[in-house]
Amino acid sequence: MSEYWVLGIVLIIVLGFFNREWIKNKLFPEKPKNYTIDDQFNSDKREREKEIDRLLAKMGKNGINDLSAKDRKRLDELSRK
Repeated sequence: MSEYWVLGIVLIIVLGFFNREWIKNKLFPEKPKNYTIDDQFNSDKREREKEIDRLLAKMGKNGINDLSAKDRKRLDELSRK
């Protein structure tokens, strides 16, 4: 009977080891970070700049005709901000 207890404990330990990330996330969920308004503004600005750079790079290959109507509209929206 004691062999079954030992086997059960070892099995629980092995399963716990292979599922440690799931257990960690369940017991200690990652808390959202407190960003300041400046951090949020800078993050949004960087995202806009990345998208503008992507659109300009696409346009730089073959000119403005290479952009779709959706891309042109988005570039106009981003350039106004």
